[in-house]
Amino acid sequence: MSFAFPWALIFLPLPLLVLRLLPPRDEADGSLSLPPALAEAFLPVKFSAARRHLRLAALTLSWIALVLALTGPRQERVLDVMPASGRDIVLALDLSGSMEREDFALKGRTVSRLEAVQAVAGAFVRGRSGDRIGVVVFGDRPYVAAALTHDVAAVAQTIDTLRIGISGKATAIADGLGLAMRRLRDREATSRVVVLLSDGQDTSGVVDPVAAAEAARRLGIKVYTIALGPTDLSDNPDARDAVDTRTLQRIAEAAGAQSFRVTSTSDLQQVTEVIDRLEPSLADMPPVRAWQSYWPWLAALSVASLGLTLAVRARETA
Repeated sequence: MSFAFPWALIFLPLPLLVLRLLPPRDEADGSLSLPPALAEAFLPVKFSAARRHLRLAALTLSWIALVLALTGPRQERVLDVMPASGRDIVLALDLSGSMEREDFALKGRTVSRLEAVQAVAGAFVRGRSGDRIGVVVFGDRPYVAAALTHDVAAVAQTIDTLRIGISGKATAIADGLGLAMRRLRDREATSRVVVLLSDGQDTSGVVDPVAAAEAARRLGIKVYTIALGPTDLSDNPDARDAVDTRTLQRIAEAAGAQSFRVTSTSDLQQVTEVIDRLEPSLADMPPVRAWQSYWPWLAALSVASLGLTLAVRARETA
């Protein structure tokens, strides 16, 4: 509990100072003198004294409540809300057949690339409170798996349910990037970001992915790319399911962002941490705090006490 204007307490002894400094009021002589026995019949002394004490107590309470209301008593509270960041993020995830390869370690066991992505991407999404998140998946063709929303828990759950084959088993990187861009193109967000993850080569797209990235930059959309897989196409051109790291680097450069190479689950985790730093989430900001004010209650008590005083005064003069 604290006070917005604690200096207002200096007004608390003001009525006592007024009574002390002002000269006493002269009692006006009545125009009619009555014998004492008759006067007692019109003004019961004991009953009037009780009313006067009640009136004094009500006036005192009214003044104290008024001064306390002026001090602005308040209490700080942490609000369980998260303001919107103004940032839109679309995850473009490769669901081609090569994502079934089991060459990643997760919690002491060997898992497929898809399972590793689901674990890390789900945690990444859950930590983006305040952002609007969407998911696009692509194989032979792209699909919107989750529309842009502030419900990060629902998006993370969607990522957990993704399965290979729902969009075909080829790798249409340019088409996936293009669909993600279309979801962001007409948004009025202050920051628009695509996180593109692929473990292969662009094998079925009809658009040059680098040209699409250049268009993204003109639209003010950043494209971070993640090359996923142990084998790089530039090192082993004949390798099956090798990742085209060079193309993904060119996409990120053309879109004014960064590209990352991932060969393990720990690498993938570090990449998401880097993106968190580059595009900071409101979840990492201090909690929203607000003041709950109590002065209206004290002001109401002051008015009620003053009303009681006037009522007692009216009964005395009736």
